[in-house]
Amino acid sequence: MNKETMIATPADPNDSEDRDVSVAALERGLMGRRVRKLRNRLGLSQEEFGRTFGIPAVSIRQYEIGRYMPPPAVRAYLKVIEAEPEMVKRVIAS
Repeated sequence: MNKETMIATPADPNDSEDRDVSVAALERGLMGRRVRKLRNRLGLSQEEFGRTFGIPAVSIRQYEIGRYMPPPAVRAYLKVIEAEPEMVKRVIAS
């Protein structure tokens, strides 16, 4: 089944402004939270994080608001940054 059409959280029928949330949207939102928490843990703005780790700031923004899911290679890279941010900084700087 398509994650974009699978409903993770149905809309509240008593709230005209509420909408269904798909499984894919929920996953994007959770990934966005993870990116934001990592960036905040490192004390970096979106621009600084992007410059430091070579990811465009516009992409960081899109990931954090849950508009786009980072591609698999970026998700793997973010895991490495989470585990060893100083090592990644040294490697990129050399």
